[in-house]
Parts: sequence; C-alpha cells; structure tokens
Amino acid sequence: MHRIKLHLTRIASAAERRVWLTALVAALVAYFLFELTGEVLEGETRAFDEGVLLMLRDPADPAMPRGPAWLTKMMVDITALGGVTVLTLLVTLVVVYLALRQKYRTALFVTASILGGWALSSAMKLGIARPRPEVVQHLVEVTDMSFPSGHAMLSAITYLTLGAMLSRLEERASLRYFFPLVAVVLTLIIGLSRIYLGVHYPTDVLGGWAAGTVWACGSWFVARRVLGR
Repeated sequence: MHRIKLHLTRIASAAERRVWLTALVAALVAYFLFELTGEVLEGETRAFDEGVLLMLRDPADPAMPRGPAWLTKMMVDITALGGVTVLTLLVTLVVVYLALRQKYRTALFVTASILGGWALSSAMKLGIARPRPEVVQHLVEVTDMSFPSGHAMLSAITYLTLGAMLSRLEERASLRYFFPLVAVVLTLIIGLSRIYLGVHYPTDVLGGWAAGTVWACGSWFVARRVLGR
C-alpha cells in the first residue's frame, strides 16, 4: 500500500512539473510574440527579413531559389501540409477516429479548439495587415496578408493540439511522446517552407509559430480541466 501511495505521489509531482513548465513556456512565448509584433509594426525587422529572403535566392536572379529543382518541388509539397484543405481533412479524420473510440468530449473539444485558433489567425492577419514580401518572387500563389504566417500558425495549432490530444489516449510512454514530436517536426518544416518559397518573411513565420504555440498550450490547460488528466 505504501509503494502504491509513493508511486501516485511521484505521478502527481511529475504532472505538476509539466503544468508549471507548460505555463512558463506559454508565458515566455506570449511575451516574445508581443515584442515581435511591436517590432514588425514599427518596421524594425525589415532589413533582417529581406536579407534572409535574398540569401535564399540566386544573387544574379532573385526570382530563382538556391538549390536544385527538386528542393523547390519538395518545399511546395511540404507547404501543402499546412494548407486549409489538408488540415481540414486531417482534423476531420481525427475527429471521426475519436468518435469511433467513443471519445465524444475529446472530439468536440478538438474541433472547438482548432476552429477557434483558425479564427484567431484570420483576425490577427486582418488586424496587423502586413503586406506580403515583394523583394523576391513568390513561388506559390498567395492572396491574404503576411503576419503572422497562416501556415505556420495553423499548423502549430492543429498539429500541436492533435499531438497533445492523441498522446492522452496512449498508455505507453514511447507513443505518448511520439505524437507531440511528429507535431513539432511538421510545424517547423512547414514554416521553413514558407520562407524558402518567398511568400513570408522569417518574422511572419516566427509570429505564426509563437501564436500557435500559445494557443496550443492554452488548449492543453483547458483540456486538463474539462477532460480530466
């Protein structure tokens, strides 16, 4: 009996550490996002942003990206993973999976959390209204505003939220960490693809990652309260 109590105490202690660590990460990232947004609005990041974009292009012809042709094609394929079509399909499949497992509250929470994050992304774009980069040619078609990167933010919101929710359903530690790790990797490469393709400044992507991370952390906190541990 004493061993069982000791084991439960250790689990509770580890859970509390995760809560405080997540809260610290969310607070630091939120502060970074606030400061970054201010710098972007004041135009302080323009030299850095344009310098990075030009560094990824042929000096003789800024319309041509550095690297082989297959790299550009790969970046186009990767960037599609953060598009609304792919993300909608993915979220729908995961929600159906949760419903089939009779995890109805989790399915509803995932849907509400992700849709709320997507709405926030659109509101931030309209509110800040930063034009797209003009220093290099866009390698894919874009139509909306630039900050924060919608692909970076939506992929962070979607993949990180799904990774956190799916990890809650697994009992083996290896699988609990697998889903969040995959989510982080996908979020990173999608954001980097937007810079390489010239459709976003680096600070757009940093802002998208930051906003998406804060939203995902907030969703995790709410999930602990609404869905239980």
